[in-house]
Amino acid sequence: MADFNQTQDTVKPAVSNGIPPPNFPLPLPDSAEIITANLLLLHLHAFVRETNLSTEEWMAAIQFLTRVGQTCIPPRQEMVLLSSVFGVTALVGSLNNPVVGGATENSLLGPFHSDDAEDIEHGGSIASEGKGEYMYLRSRLPTMYSSSPGFYDLQYTDRTRPDCRGRLHTAKDGSFGYRAIVPPPYSIPTDGPVGQLLISQGRHNMRASHLHMMVTAPGYRKLVTSLFPEGCDHLASDAVFGVKQSLVVSSPGQKLEQVDDEEEARKRGFPKGGSFKLLKRDIVLLTEEQSRLLRQHVMSDSEESYLQVKDN
Repeated sequence: MADFNQTQDTVKPAVSNGIPPPNFPLPLPDSAEIITANLLLLHLHAFVRETNLSTEEWMAAIQFLTRVGQTCIPPRQEMVLLSSVFGVTALVGSLNNPVVGGATENSLLGPFHSDDAEDIEHGGSIASEGKGEYMYLRSRLPTMYSSSPGFYDLQYTDRTRPDCRGRLHTAKDGSFGYRAIVPPPYSIPTDGPVGQLLISQGRHNMRASHLHMMVTAPGYRKLVTSLFPEGCDHLASDAVFGVKQSLVVSSPGQKLEQVDDEEEARKRGFPKGGSFKLLKRDIVLLTEEQSRLLRQHVMSDSEESYLQVKDN
């Protein structure tokens, strides 16, 4: 909120940003049609009209957005969280990463991505011992996920090194494997304005169990996605709309399997042996050219929809 107790001596004078007025004639903004000059304003103003928004409601919205901004501190990004719980982050990702022909769909990168993941050898472990239930996964990705009881390593104040994340490279045939833990469901932060928003809407704050992946290969479109093991209670109501049916690991031959074999567990490198989960999943990338053509097609559809809205 503004400090109305400031004096003339303490208030900094307004300074022009140096951009001159447009060098072409403009009408005065004395009608809604003139004010609504682009697609964003068109939909925003349509919402205001449809809901008959009151001054008090609009001020409450402004105050809410102010609190969202004030809550943002590294590595906490409340504005990204707001975008995610509205489904905007997921929608933007889908529009910018269309797929075809069985290519793996995208999902959310998440606010806890870190570039300090360590290189892991084939069959190595990305998780320290005792973080959760053993899991072995075959894929090609730098990856990160939350550990039991549902926090990323960046959320621990005593973090000294990367944990539950790693960078891996495939063999010449594209195959590799590594040790990890079964990712648990976890809650997004509830101590800020976005958490209060979810409560006011009667929505839970849980993310479905998932494993983040970022897959890169020369000549191919970088893929940011997640795998969601079947059976999680939050698949259909993920708080940030990150789940897609094609990313739920449930198909025959590509799912989370229970392996009760002591010898096999120790062969895979699990220190305590016993049972473990085996996650099988192929990753299919689009070439840069395929991705470019698909995005052009989506943009053409969007422009056509925009013209229809203007005509109406």
